This record gives sequence, structure tokens and C-alpha cells, in this order.
Amino acid sequence: MLSRLKFILPLAAASALLAVPAAFAVPAKPEAMIAPQAQTTPQVQAEAVGKPKAASTGDHSKFKELQKNFKTGPEVTQACLTCHTEAARQVQHTKHWTWESTDPKTGQVRGKKNIINNYCTSPVSNEKDCMACHAGYGWKDNSFDFKVEKNVDCLICHDTTGTYRKLPGDAGHPVYKRVEFPKGSGKFVEPADLKKVAQSIGMPSRSNCGSCHFFGAGGNGAKHGDLDASLQHPGKYLDVHMNEKGLNFSCVTCHATSSHEVSGSRYNVAAAVEGPAHIRGKKDESPAACQSCHSDKPHHESRLNQHTDKLACQTCHIPLYARNEIGTEASWDWSQATIMGPDGKPTASKDSAGRRKFDTKKGTWVWDSHVIPEYRWYNGVSTYKVIGDKIDPSRTVQINEVGGSPNDPDSRIWPTKVHRGKQPYDKVNNYLTVQHTAGEDATALWHNFDWQKAIGTGMKTAGLKYSGEYGFVDTEMTWPITHMVAPKHDALSCAQCHSKHGRLQGIEGVYLPSRDNNKWLDLAGWTLVLLSLIGVLIHGGLRIYTGKNKGQHK
Repeated sequence: MLSRLKFILPLAAASALLAVPAAFAVPAKPEAMIAPQAQTTPQVQAEAVGKPKAASTGDHSKFKELQKNFKTGPEVTQACLTCHTEAARQVQHTKHWTWESTDPKTGQVRGKKNIINNYCTSPVSNEKDCMACHAGYGWKDNSFDFKVEKNVDCLICHDTTGTYRKLPGDAGHPVYKRVEFPKGSGKFVEPADLKKVAQSIGMPSRSNCGSCHFFGAGGNGAKHGDLDASLQHPGKYLDVHMNEKGLNFSCVTCHATSSHEVSGSRYNVAAAVEGPAHIRGKKDESPAACQSCHSDKPHHESRLNQHTDKLACQTCHIPLYARNEIGTEASWDWSQATIMGPDGKPTASKDSAGRRKFDTKKGTWVWDSHVIPEYRWYNGVSTYKVIGDKIDPSRTVQINEVGGSPNDPDSRIWPTKVHRGKQPYDKVNNYLTVQHTAGEDATALWHNFDWQKAIGTGMKTAGLKYSGEYGFVDTEMTWPITHMVAPKHDALSCAQCHSKHGRLQGIEGVYLPSRDNNKWLDLAGWTLVLLSLIGVLIHGGLRIYTGKNKGQHK
């Protein structure tokens, strides 16, 4: 009988344990909640083989239209248009040209020239500086003619020499003569040979796109959190798709274009994409989304695929953003601008990593690296604060209201960067102010350090009434994280979410085993365990009893 019990009791215990996962999950150990460190070594990265680039069917160095010494950018564009006759008109219908777009779901008109952002606040009255990142020439004020085709800048996206540069203050024109930049730095920028650049054009590279998008808000990596200059030559750990020795994707591999319109705008994010994979760049105009190549069931294990109806791919596969020492800007406090140094003169300082920390012109910044995202439900629709929108100064102003909820079938749990700020606002009219910051004229904040004059000029240019009274209000701006995709072995582990204090501890509307408790579900689970144990014991007891009786009859 003892030998039978030795067999039955382990079987009973095993059966009981097998019933447990159906009701609840065992809590994770605390150390399992910490993001794993990257395990992709340089040696592993070096094993990847780079892919050769496709050759162009035309050699632009042989085109007669390009055999001249161009003096200006518009001259180059006029030469381009002799062959590419429709290119400028196509560009002029894109967001990169107009800096304006209409949300197809909400009808809101937004875009750089209409919204208030959480960094430099607004390009209005500051066009000469801001247009260093415009795909055009000559936009210096409201008189800019958006219909002039020669003012489209072809080279900013198609230069392959790396010598073509546009600096703040030149209204989008490139450097035409040697100039010290920044002023007083002792560093000089040389003008590009426009003839050579025009003869060396190609498809947009990561460096082309990054010349603006890596340096938004005036600093490397400052704005997005998942875009910075390290993506010019990334390894596998930083981004599996752009890995220079692996797939070596350019931006336009995913952000495919149609008539110069680039897919995948942050204004219209494909937050939830369902269905099988389909090749990017086809006429179906599929979104710049993971599912376009990987489908909505990319895993070999069905249990993992069940997560895609609640989680964005990025939630697991981008465990951290700003995954390098470049870092990203976490906050910008404009209320500290105009504060002079001990000697009564403008001053500036940097943090221990060499990143901007304080500047009399702009205020204070806080930076961070290897940042855990903030998670939220997101359906791809955001409503922005546009110039003139009313605010409640007693609350933190949301620069963009991110849409989404657990009951919305188009919503998924997304990783985001939330940038905190402090901006000036009109204390009487209760809206964020537009300020004239850039330039060396009498009212530019960076020249005279006078908030009243700067706000007065900015508001007049924007067509808003200014009461003459300003204060500062806390602000937040939310950015979906979708670049810097980690190798699969660096993706989040199960326990990093399925735990009491895991990544998703603040997310509502979804039941997470090990994070959540439901007394009825727990009762049902323990009841199953108890019934299983009783059943095994009864079964075992009957086997023992019948076996004993058989022995007696023998």
C-alpha cells in the first residue's frame, strides 16, 4: 500500500499544479521586472552581411542640364524640373512643404505652422530660423508663395555627398559662403559645391531624413526619443531593421512614398493593423506599420499572437528608448529663460554628458538615456493644441490629447515618450502665447531677452490679441515610440508585464494574470485545484481498495 501511495501523492500534486495556471499565474520575482540588458555583442553584429545598394539607371553627372556652376538652390531646382517636370507640384501637395494637414477623422487642421509644440513652441514669426528644416527656399514670413516651383528644395532629401547644409537664419537656403556656426564657436561651415551635389543625387538615406528629424528641437535626439544621429550607422542592438551590417533599412524602406507624399506621419499613426502581411510600397498604400511585413500574427507560438489584439508590437519590442548616451530631452522649462549669469551677461551650461542644461536664451533642460516608456491606450488619433486654443492654467496643459481606450477596437497599448515643459501663456485670454524668439531684431527674445516684446511681436504675427499679462504653465506632449526596435532576445519578458509592479501596472481595462486579482476567479481556480486533488485521491483510493479486494479473492 505504501508503494502505491508513493505513486499517487506525486500524481495528485502534479494534477493540482496543472489546474492552477487555468485560474491564476504565479507572481514574478522582483528581479524579473527589470529590463534585460542588451546581449548583442559587436562580434555578433559583425557577422551580419551588408546588402549592396541598387544602382540608378541614370548617371546625373552626364546630364547636360547639370553641367553648370549653380549659384543658388532655386537654380538647381529649375534644372531638375527640366526632366522631373511634375516633381515640384507633387512636393507642394505634401506635409513636408505646407507644414499643414487635416485629420481625416476629426477634421482638425494641424501641422507645424498651426500647432503649439512643447519645444521651440511655434515657427510663427521665427520662420527664417525654423525653415532650416523646410523642404524649400525663401520662407521667411507670411508673404511666402507656396506655388513657386523653383523654391522646392530637391537636394535636402536627395543629396548623397553629405556636404549640403542648411543653417538657422537663412530661410531654408543652403550655405552659400563660408560661415562661422555657431557664432563665436570658432567652427566654420563650408558651402557645398552645388554642381557636384546636383550630379550626385540619389534615394533619400537615413542621413537625409535625419538632417531634420534627428535634430528636431535644436538638439541631437532632443525631440522624439527614438530618433537621433546614432541611427546613421546603427548596430543590431540599436535597431534590427536599420542595422548597418544587417538589413540596413533606410527610412523610406518603411515610409514608402507616393508622389512624394511620405507614409507614416506621426499625425496619423496606424495604431492597430490587422490581417496578413503585405509588401510595402504597393498601390494598396499599406501603412508604415510592423504588420505590413510581419502580419498581425508574427509569432510561432499562438499564445504570443493572442497579445496582438491588445498590445502594439512596439510595446514588447522597444523595451527602452534613447538607448544610447546621446539621450533625449525629458523637459524644457522656458520660465528660466532671460536669467543672466553672475556677471549680468547671458550664460549657458551643459550637463555631465555634454548636453545643453541651461541657456539664458532658452531656459533649462533635463535629459535622460535608456528610458522606460510610459504606456497608454492609443488609437492613432491625437487632438493638438493649435494657436489660439483656450487652456485651463490650473491644470497641466496637454499639447496633444492622445485618443484611445480599452473599449475601442482600434486601440492598442503603446509605448510613449511624454515630454514635460513650462511655457508662457496669456493670463487674461488663457491661451498659450506665440513668441518671437529667433533673430537679432529689437523684439527677438534671443537678442533682447525681453518677454513682453517677444510675446507682443509673436502674437501680432499670429493674429492673436495679447493682454499684456503673461505667466507660465506646465505642459506635456506625448510621442508614440516606434523606432530603435531591439533584437528579439532583448524584447520584454512575460514577467516584466505580468507582475504587480510591472510595466503595465497603471493600464486599466485589461486583466493581467499575476498583476490582477479577482476573488471570484481566484475562488474558481482554487475550487478546481481542490476538486482535482479530491478526484485524484478518490481515484487512488478506489484503486487501492479494488486492488486489495482482488488480492483477498486470490
